[in-house]
Amino acid sequence: MELGIYNAAMLRLAAEATGAGRLAERDASADILNPTCGDRIALDLRLEGERVAALGYEVHACVLTQASAALLGRHAPGRSAAEIREVAASIEAMLRSGGAMPGGAFADYAAFEAVRAHKSRHECVMLPLRALLAALDAGGSTDRGS
Repeated sequence: MELGIYNAAMLRLAAEATGAGRLAERDASADILNPTCGDRIALDLRLEGERVAALGYEVHACVLTQASAALLGRHAPGRSAAEIREVAASIEAMLRSGGAMPGGAFADYAAFEAVRAHKSRHECVMLPLRALLAALDAGGSTDRGS
């Protein structure tokens, strides 16, 4: 089923909302706003060394941002900061300059292929990735819970 830039895979990901919910105990958090459209994500991490042990998020956003966050909820735990940075760069290149689709566990980002032609929507897909990168950069510098 194709619905413009939306498709069944993307809608399914958004509905599954894998990882949705804030983490009570966290090592880092980031709250990111897309000023263009008003999408917002608050993302929490629990870390084990350089690896993501758990990820939780709360989104007030469009389906693109919701689906991208769900993919991170599904695939980021167990990944190193370096792997996350590489995947984020790959996804941004895929959207902005026609780069190859990410492989491996993150091959699910192929659901966003139709978004390539809509530059104004690239940031919707990237917002959860930017939040994850910001939380990784914050490391242990934020509080460990509410």
